[in-house]
Amino acid sequence: MGEIDLDGPEPLFEQVAGVLRRRIAAGAYPVGRRIPSVRDIADEFRVSQTTAEAAVRVLRREGLTRATRGRGTFVIAVPPAGGA
Repeated sequence: MGEIDLDGPEPLFEQVAGVLRRRIAAGAYPVGRRIPSVRDIADEFRVSQTTAEAAVRVLRREGLTRATRGRGTFVIAVPPAGGA
């Protein structure tokens, strides 16, 4: 873990979104592939599912992912260089 600061000033959902964004940029979650489920994200970062859901919503608003009912959330774009 160690990628988010539970006591830091930045909201947890933004920190989690930042980690996921960096992973997308690095190719850990390539375009066309699914990101982990909200439950898996919550477990990995030891945050609530509500926080994990909010992080995934940030990526969707940024145009990086798209949710497909019954299948999951898929990467559809890579963040611009320097945007992570």
